[in-house]
Amino acid sequence: MSDLTLDVGLAAKLKVAFARNGWTEQLIDAACEGDKLGQFKQVLLGHAAITVVEHVIDCDAQPFVPDGWSVEEHQKGGAFKWDKETQKDALYLSKGQAGSKYIEGNKLRKELTEKSTPVLNANVLDYLLANPHLIPEEWKGKYVFFWGTVYRYRVGNLYVRCLYWDDGGWFWGGYWLGLDWRGRVPAALRAS
Repeated sequence: MSDLTLDVGLAAKLKVAFARNGWTEQLIDAACEGDKLGQFKQVLLGHAAITVVEHVIDCDAQPFVPDGWSVEEHQKGGAFKWDKETQKDALYLSKGQAGSKYIEGNKLRKELTEKSTPVLNANVLDYLLANPHLIPEEWKGKYVFFWGTVYRYRVGNLYVRCLYWDDGGWFWGGYWLGLDWRGRVPAALRAS
């Protein structure tokens, strides 16, 4: 065991550094488990390196199909590298959704298609649900739609799935294209 003492000055310095770098109590607790701090020490000593995990989503794969639904349209998009910071503002609202205005979903679909808007498909939605730490905080309070995959429900209506925050967690839902689409329901785009 080391003879390290953590005096008030050093503890305050650590607290400021943790806060400056976005650490939470839960992350500090996790860092104290096992030999994680020993591994970090190896990085500081130059004996190891940290690699950033890339989140690559296969947008060409068959999307998840909810029970009773079928895929009407699925825009493939190859291997898509998710970056939370660049994606947080990659949302699209039609002029018809500005302010208190609304646009019917089928008209919005046509607008997105005619403008060749680079929408994301449902594979991204499902990847984010499996990895909720990757979802931008800025998306809370919105219903973010993934127009790259359009579904048909068993009674014939077309739907697009969305991602939304509720009761402390992220969920998916669907919205009928025959309804009005307002300002809280942006389309998720590929960040450029």
